[in-house]
Amino acid sequence: MATIFTKIIQGEIPGYIVAEDERFCAFLDAFPVQYGHTLVVPKREENYLFDLEDAELSEMILFAKKVAAAIKKATSCNRVGIAVMGLEVPHAHIHLIPIQKEKDMDFNHKVPNPDPEKMKEMAAAIQSNL
Repeated sequence: MATIFTKIIQGEIPGYIVAEDERFCAFLDAFPVQYGHTLVVPKREENYLFDLEDAELSEMILFAKKVAAAIKKATSCNRVGIAVMGLEVPHAHIHLIPIQKEKDMDFNHKVPNPDPEKMKEMAAAIQSNL
């Protein structure tokens, strides 16, 4: 059965895709820690990030680097934090989170009821900075 991430990539369920190529996709997290919180995933389903082949993992990190640069420009954040947790969805993924300070990456304090219009604007801002 396809993961929720695969369903977003294939357009079966809505998502705010900000970047993609033939191997990877980046889209806004539906339950963001900060506006601009983006997930980078391989299009090929793999449960654990570190089970990816070395070349694929390297390419994914380079793809994430481009997305992170666009997030930084779009949000004027101090840095883009990165987290790899991967327990909530069985599909390898990297969290990219715009932060001003370290506590901005606290996954226990997510944006309550993210505003769809603000999410759409954030996706467009990230896309325009790629």
